[in-house]
Amino acid sequence: MLMLCHTLPQTRRVTPSLAVLLLAPLLLLLAAPIAAEEPAKRKRVLLIGEPADGVHKVGTHEYSAGVEVLAACLRNDSRLQVDVVRAEGEWLEGPDLIRKADCVVIYVAQGGKWIHDSPRRLEAFAGHAAKGGGLVAIHWAMGARDAKYIDGYLKLFGGCHGGPDRKYKVLDTKLEVVSPNDPITRGVSSFEIHDELYYRLKFVNTKQGLRSVLKAKIEGREETVAWAWDRPDKGRSFGFSGFHFHRNWRRDEYRRMMTQAVLWSLSLEAPAAGVDINIDEKSYAFPR
Repeated sequence: MLMLCHTLPQTRRVTPSLAVLLLAPLLLLLAAPIAAEEPAKRKRVLLIGEPADGVHKVGTHEYSAGVEVLAACLRNDSRLQVDVVRAEGEWLEGPDLIRKADCVVIYVAQGGKWIHDSPRRLEAFAGHAAKGGGLVAIHWAMGARDAKYIDGYLKLFGGCHGGPDRKYKVLDTKLEVVSPNDPITRGVSSFEIHDELYYRLKFVNTKQGLRSVLKAKIEGREETVAWAWDRPDKGRSFGFSGFHFHRNWRRDEYRRMMTQAVLWSLSLEAPAAGVDINIDEKSYAFPR
């Protein structure tokens, strides 16, 4: 008898390397949603202080110590990368650091003069503003003794305490929150303070985008002592004339307003009740 043999086809073995090639498209599809959920890039905040000027008493104009306190508050926010620098002498690396930042905070002596005295620094600030970067000035960083710096400074910050007719006074006064709906003063109510305040400030020759944030009664007049400016270049600038005394960083109102001013300059929202500004009290010290 003839026996018919039927030969079954051999099963093809898939080698490990071939399996990887076959599965690669599927793995890419599965990984795509994970990549899409990666956190957004953090905003870079550059805080610039400098050594105490030696003219003012210990505990006043503590520039570097002041920005360290603000940095501690800002580091509570995971959306930010916070860098603190101490600008001394020519500060040659400064322009490159400014160009990389999304917001630049300055707390230095005679900020108007300080910016203009270095052509590279002035160019870096102008470029930062042109790309819509945030700008924040604290106390003497918003000023200059010589009037020749005023116009250039106003183009960047919107307000200035400058020239031979500038006004300043150490006093006890009430700082009035101008608008309860302002994102810079969320969680901040009007409060009493002892400070040196600059007033009769000079402002850009436009009312568009410029607003008062805090006012104080000085010499019988309501004076703007903190302002915010939505600049024509789509960037934002803020300035506050207080913080002569370093001890005022202990005030929740001051720390919260300044932290939220930085967030506002970056177009970042603060919680309705205000940001978390609880930090270690050691941050209030002013090491020399």
